[in-house]
Amino acid sequence: MDNVVSRELLDQVIAISVRAGEAILEVYNASGEIEVDTKSDDSPVTAADLAAHKILAPALEKLVPGVPVLSEEGEMPSYDQRGKWARYWIIDPLDGTKEFIRRNGEFTVNVALIENGEPVLGVVHVPVLDITYAGAKSLGAIKRDTTGELPISVRAMRPRLDAKQPIEVVASRSHGAGAVDTLLARIEGSLGETGLKNMGSSLKLCLVAEGAADLYPRLAPTCEWDTAAAQAVVEAAGGIVVDDQFELLRYNQKEALLNPFFYVIGDRSFDWKSLLLV
Repeated sequence: MDNVVSRELLDQVIAISVRAGEAILEVYNASGEIEVDTKSDDSPVTAADLAAHKILAPALEKLVPGVPVLSEEGEMPSYDQRGKWARYWIIDPLDGTKEFIRRNGEFTVNVALIENGEPVLGVVHVPVLDITYAGAKSLGAIKRDTTGELPISVRAMRPRLDAKQPIEVVASRSHGAGAVDTLLARIEGSLGETGLKNMGSSLKLCLVAEGAADLYPRLAPTCEWDTAAAQAVVEAAGGIVVDDQFELLRYNQKEALLNPFFYVIGDRSFDWKSLLLV
């Protein structure tokens, strides 16, 4: 099939992601404590993770026949096998399991389509808020909520600097705080006041995509399914996601599924490189 991503395909993926979110909410809204198991890598997993996976994986396999699905909650093929994939889905059925267990609402359903290492379509659905961020190469990015759908885009740095407005940085609620504090001090020394927002899951990238934050430094480990969907949204909104060498973050390039540290940048024309790489 033609590899150009259509709006029809994006809408279909949104609908599948919303269904997965509904399955998550059934567990989330049930009375009593959420039962938690521990996987071999010591990460938590719940019935909601598995319920979302059971909706997403078969639906995506049927949506585009012949395109494999790589899921955090599925079987992990060897790199000898998946390294041959030019096109595949990568999904995190419930990104932010720790936030889900805390019942703070900051968790998402992540679905991305990867072509030759690049995320070309992404959907990030927030079940508790019934908000969906979505985007695709050549289609732009959108935010959909109960009131409708709006296009979203990253914001420029220069007007904020000229108006002496704080540079908004978003960071993980749980990881890498010391390194982020050091970076914030450096940014403040160069650009002036900063504001810090702490948040879980892929929502951090989506804040950059919709122009509510300027920078998200991730200076702690993540896996490829944590970032691919939101990276597609950020890039469709005009931003960029680069690794700690300022190279574009790419997927399925090595045996390990761990990402390098990375930066999510809204205004790609601003010289962040000289400030972040020291």
